[in-house]
Amino acid sequence: MTDHTEPNAVVRICAGSAGDDARATAEAARAAADGVRVVDTGPTGVGGDAPLVLATRRGETTFYRGCGPERATRVVEALEGGEVEPGDATVEHDAERRTLPVPEDGPLSVGRRRVLARCGWVDPVDAAAVDEWATDVAGDADANDADNANDVIELVRSVGLLGRGRGDATPDGPIATEWDAARETDGDPVLVVNANESDRRNETDRTLVEGDPVAVLDGALAVADLVGVETEDIVVYLNEADALAGDRMRAAVDSLVDARDLDEEPQVVTGPDRYIAGEPTMALEALEGNDRLEARLRPPSPARHGLYGRPTLVHTPRTLAQVRELLLRPDNFDAGDADPGTRLVTVTGDVDAPATVELSTGGSLSSVRDAVEFAGPLKMACVGGQFGGFTRTLEHTPSVPALAGAELGTEGVVELFDDSRCAVATAGGRSRFARDENCGRCVPCREGSKQLLNKLRGVYDGEFDDDGLRELTRVMRTTSTCAFGSSAARAVTTAMDQFETEFRAHADGRCPSGACEEA
Repeated sequence: MTDHTEPNAVVRICAGSAGDDARATAEAARAAADGVRVVDTGPTGVGGDAPLVLATRRGETTFYRGCGPERATRVVEALEGGEVEPGDATVEHDAERRTLPVPEDGPLSVGRRRVLARCGWVDPVDAAAVDEWATDVAGDADANDADNANDVIELVRSVGLLGRGRGDATPDGPIATEWDAARETDGDPVLVVNANESDRRNETDRTLVEGDPVAVLDGALAVADLVGVETEDIVVYLNEADALAGDRMRAAVDSLVDARDLDEEPQVVTGPDRYIAGEPTMALEALEGNDRLEARLRPPSPARHGLYGRPTLVHTPRTLAQVRELLLRPDNFDAGDADPGTRLVTVTGDVDAPATVELSTGGSLSSVRDAVEFAGPLKMACVGGQFGGFTRTLEHTPSVPALAGAELGTEGVVELFDDSRCAVATAGGRSRFARDENCGRCVPCREGSKQLLNKLRGVYDGEFDDDGLRELTRVMRTTSTCAFGSSAARAVTTAMDQFETEFRAHADGRCPSGACEEA
């Protein structure tokens, strides 16, 4: 049995896959430690702080940003001597605190950390240290007791919790609807935790899997109980390139099986490091072992006909973390909100280091600038990842209705670009990706992406076919089989809307930003 009684002092080394320097820092801290406990935690999400070291003593935590091995050694030695090495910030808190204490200012203070609350503070794979379980809430009302399960699912339905991320089978839609479909469909249901994200702009799900995989699994087990999925039919689907995420998820599964005394355990598998492999139905294709990944027609949804024909729920770690938060703390969710809960957002682009923050859906995207070092000036932002939309302003709320109304994406990425960037070239690069990486199944996406890129190349030759571009993007948006094709044109349409003068300037043979040699 692990002893979870915190000693007088503990040093935490916060590290994820993006923090290779933290390994040397952790080794130095452990080498110097004698009466101080050193804990490897997951990432906080703020890349600019790495390696981040936290020193806690008697209800007070000091933060050391960019902490190398020498400084880490001094931190440990000072604690062993009953002192505290001066740091970058200090927070007083309850000595029994189970979540990351947050400084009053700086990147960690941006937004509100709810599903990220344990990231950077806990041993990410120690299930025995968890105080509260969504599984207990769901277990008291599981699918074997239909009336009680209905009560809990009704809570999720009445709140209107929406799926998060392109890897979710219900992106931006009410997840309870899919749960109902899976429960009504004959066959043994499956739950896929879709954590295969190859877009390195987006660190949202990766931060959760590396920082708090036990919470993701708890959310998955809770959903499984409610829908009637056996534990061994929970499949955690990771990207083969995410070695640390895989190691931590497998260790978390082992720890959870022991802590919860489970008879069976969830499966952990990996899929290709390809953008299309994260799309929900192509994720199922990969799980079935198909070499050629193609999007499946919908309807039927995976909840009706999914993995090997079985009713299948496909949720991202972000969605499951929100479910866990809702079951444990329903008062944090307002059924009157159009998009209840919080949204994870990775801020990247022309910044010193990316940061993943958690925003209230009633707040403003403009707050993300406080999470990163961005010299600016801000020329434009791309909101929504690979196929996000361009905007000149961040004065948008990060809720689904607001972002959709502004033709921006909800994937959980905000890229900040300075005035050295060319809107035409940036949109063109995303169109080239669409042409090269689509699965090839449907004509609107396969041929449309080729035509889209050709028309953008035509701009450099003096042919800005505004009407033709807009008609092409309309066809792609409305007739493509999956979200790849329907969203691939968004970068072009929003770039034209926001920067029409730049498109016309390129047609006249000049690039206002000076970034395009062809112009």
